[in-house]
Amino acid sequence: MANERKTENLVRDHFKQFLGIRIEEQASENPKIDKLLKNASKKGSGKGRPEFLISSDNHADFLIVIECKAEVSKHESPNRDKYADFAVDGALLYASYLSKDFDVLALAVSGENAQNLKISHFLQLRNERKASEVFGNQLLRIDDYLKGYLQSPQKFRQDYDTLLAFAKKLNEKLHIHKIREQDRALFLSAVLIALEDEAFRSSYTKKTSPKNLADFLTKTVSEKLEEANITGQKLKNLIIQFSFITTDTSLSGKENVLKNLIDEIDENINQFIKTHEYFDVLGQLYIEFLKYANSDKGLGIVLTPPHITEFFAELAQVNKNSIAFDNCTGTGGFLIAAMKQMIQDAKGDNQKIKEIKTHQLIGVEYQSHIYALAVSNMYIHQDGKTNIINGSCFDEEVMRTVKARKPTVGFLNPPYKSNKKADTDELEFILNNLECLAEGGTCVAIVPMERALATKGKVYELKTKLLEKHTLEAVLSMPDELFFNSNVGAVCCVMVFTAHKPHSRYKETFFGYFKDDGFDKRKHKGRFDVNGLWKSRLEKWQTYFINRKQEAGFSVNKTVTADKEWCAESYLETDYESLKKEHFVDNIKKFLSYHLTNPTQKNNVSIDFKAFQASEIAIETSKWQYFDYQKVFTIKKGKRLTKEDQINGNIPYVSSSSLNNGVDNYIENGFTDENCLSFACYGSIGEIFYQPTQSWISDNCNVIYLKNKKLNPYLGLFLATIMQLEKIRFSYGMTAKKERLETFKIKLPATNNELDWDFMENFIKSLPYSSNLNLWSVI
Repeated sequence: MANERKTENLVRDHFKQFLGIRIEEQASENPKIDKLLKNASKKGSGKGRPEFLISSDNHADFLIVIECKAEVSKHESPNRDKYADFAVDGALLYASYLSKDFDVLALAVSGENAQNLKISHFLQLRNERKASEVFGNQLLRIDDYLKGYLQSPQKFRQDYDTLLAFAKKLNEKLHIHKIREQDRALFLSAVLIALEDEAFRSSYTKKTSPKNLADFLTKTVSEKLEEANITGQKLKNLIIQFSFITTDTSLSGKENVLKNLIDEIDENINQFIKTHEYFDVLGQLYIEFLKYANSDKGLGIVLTPPHITEFFAELAQVNKNSIAFDNCTGTGGFLIAAMKQMIQDAKGDNQKIKEIKTHQLIGVEYQSHIYALAVSNMYIHQDGKTNIINGSCFDEEVMRTVKARKPTVGFLNPPYKSNKKADTDELEFILNNLECLAEGGTCVAIVPMERALATKGKVYELKTKLLEKHTLEAVLSMPDELFFNSNVGAVCCVMVFTAHKPHSRYKETFFGYFKDDGFDKRKHKGRFDVNGLWKSRLEKWQTYFINRKQEAGFSVNKTVTADKEWCAESYLETDYESLKKEHFVDNIKKFLSYHLTNPTQKNNVSIDFKAFQASEIAIETSKWQYFDYQKVFTIKKGKRLTKEDQINGNIPYVSSSSLNNGVDNYIENGFTDENCLSFACYGSIGEIFYQPTQSWISDNCNVIYLKNKKLNPYLGLFLATIMQLEKIRFSYGMTAKKERLETFKIKLPATNNELDWDFMENFIKSLPYSSNLNLWSVI
């Protein structure tokens, strides 16, 4: 007969061996816990009584709740809603109540002997609706539970949200105290450096005046940087950047302002850094501080999001023996990401870790105040050594210094050109980085997509020079809103090169359409990994890059030269296999919805769900054939009509909107086209609509007719749905201009190598709502 007491004894014996925790059974003396369990009964009413409640002496917000069952068959129910009968169900029920005030690790344990125990773990953070499965099928040491909890992606997201919320408050306080935007991150970095000093930490609260504390702070920063082998003029230049602290009216003159700020930074930011090592905190806070007054945007400085710096380290396959170099260091995000990966690969070898931090990270930064942030950032994340050079990466002496270190991997996010005539081109920074690398080294750079698309002029010459000296391994199209948090709209790509090995004309370059990183936007939080999808995206990106895997609509290998566009969008195979009937039905519904709300629609028509004809028709795109656009379509550019010249009326004015069938206005200026397709070439690029009535189609669109046949609603909606698959080919810098479209191919149903128009019409007629389309059959 099963005995649950045996299970409980196994759990109790496991946890009682650990110090620093409190184990309670069935109830808690903590009034907050007791109150939360008041209505948490597994039977639906009354008080909840978990088998075990474990709290930590050092982490008051963390709680472990454990439910036990003797029989493994009673471990988990299919729907996790049999709270009294199954271990997982009961543990998750308690976690849902306790997580209103605690971060909860719910353990479900079943089985009567140690060899056959079944164990599940779920982490539900405070105020989170869902629990995430974590750890594995075994009981761990309490230290491992705490470490796993503190370093979990879920906890990071929670802590990062808290950090950003504090950063907003801190930014407001610094604004009130009239600290300049560009000085705020410097002030923060000075405090973090000083807090690394035990003498400062133990005595800063005892300073009798704000002036004394400000002097003490800057003096401590100077001493710590000197310990990091920064001396002479470099040290003097750095101290100049921090000198405003001793002269600022609020920081050095107002009672308790500086002291309170140090207290808050220690509690809210320093603790984050200690918990989440090797994260570019200063870089992220710098973005926050300048979000509404991004004065550095004029300098072309666009800081790279942390998940992309992590991706760079993966792309370059950084390991413990790598020597990493960033010739446009910024706040040091790439070097911190590389350091993290190197140290992980060192696997606890302290001598090697010291060598990594002392000798294997090199940076160059031109802007003095950004250089100060980079030095601070590296100092905070390592053992007081730094190899950041303040100067131009093009300076010959700087280049000699870097080359002497023989870097094996290079990273850069160069300044983006704001003055096209005067500023240094981004590709020149790539050439500079590659020049400094050892032969066979890997360079990874992120640059505006415009540089990849250029096929003539100076950029063409730079692309030619790159291929003459180095190998282009890959170009990866990045998410359109990657720099949303920095208020920068640049659409970018990542380029990967092998240094000092000329590009063979037979070499195939890997092109990836890496637009989906799983990130989403939220009000007041910006763009971040809302649903925890980044890890899976990173695995796919890296797997496809390393193995040069090809997938329609996602990646392709292609030989290219300097006069070709370097981007996936130009070469990807269209993913026709992704076509579903639902795509066609959606377009029918949108078409009907627009026309029945169109103010020029005179008929009072009701929508019928029925198909035009009842027969079921399958789409088998693998049997379709490719045809040149030029053989199927006649393409012309729309006609310009300015807003000022538009006269209100009843004729649809079609522009580049993604809504309302592309219609922006109704005019009385006449019409340009009818019974055609409108293809947006600017704005919402790639949006295609069937236009049955007389319309004015603007020059933001291409107008498309069939060459040897008249369109009708059935053919129009079929073709529009197919052509929408090409939307991935267009973005900022890659417009759908007529000349580009004319180079495309389209895959369509065919019989005996001829287009099967009857199949296309009959397929649309077989779909729901298609019975309504005959209203527009004869216009």
